Amino acid sequence: MSAGQGATHRRTIVLTGASSGIGVIAAEQLAALGNDVAVVGRNPERTRAVAERVGATPFLADFERLDDVRALAAALLDRYETIDVLANNAGGLNHERLLTADGHERTIQNNHLAPFLLTHLLRPRLEATAADGRDVRIVNTASLANRFGRLRLDDLDWERRPWRGGWPAYGTAKLATILFTVELAERLTGTGVTAYSFHPGTIATNFGRTSPLIRFGALVTRGTYGIPVAEGAAPLVRLAAETPVLAPSGTYFDKLAANGATTTQAKDAQLGRDLWAVTQTLVGADAPV
Repeated sequence: MSAGQGATHRRTIVLTGASSGIGVIAAEQLAALGNDVAVVGRNPERTRAVAERVGATPFLADFERLDDVRALAAALLDRYETIDVLANNAGGLNHERLLTADGHERTIQNNHLAPFLLTHLLRPRLEATAADGRDVRIVNTASLANRFGRLRLDDLDWERRPWRGGWPAYGTAKLATILFTVELAERLTGTGVTAYSFHPGTIATNFGRTSPLIRFGALVTRGTYGIPVAEGAAPLVRLAAETPVLAPSGTYFDKLAANGATTTQAKDAQLGRDLWAVTQTLVGADAPV
């Protein structure tokens, strides 16, 4: 039932990476549509400011600490009896190779391991919400950078390959996002929960601010490179809003267009299953998701 048909419930949307970039715009627009938005961010001041401005609830978590992800899930489950949308939007590019508190390379943890764990922990609540006949979705922010990713399950932490400013690791992490989404959609069959991933476009934000290449691009274009942030947020808002998604669960969108271009590995179903098994072990998920 859509809001226009007199729905009696208020949808709950958990939005990570909501304190900057497209996450801020998405939080604003989704809250304006009448949704109860859980604004999840790492920076306390920005996260609380966004939540206060849009009339949402702030939640703090640093995805470079998996214990923070577990605490976040516990707080969300305590706060919300139902969850209609989980939008895994947090992530980013890192110019330097550094390890997280959990001992993983931070690009793969921020973009893949932490969202996987959060999804694992919230999945029972999402499925229970869908069992009430509600349209429940998981939306994952990916990137066209997947096309230069190369996934090696024996080197997720990028110990055996050249770092090259973090771009190959970032592309590989976003390839993992797409594979995760496809496998998740398969595992969610029959539950009423659907899953999608998308590329927001090349956006004029602070994304990749530690990368000399990004800083150079901003300098030579005087900050005018990339599409406006609101345009980059459009597919996130579209996939998280109540409007039906006219594409199968597991679809990867390039902005608003379904079936965006991906690298060959993104179509490897067995690789997706193997990545799932490895990730489950790495994040300490004690049951299949």
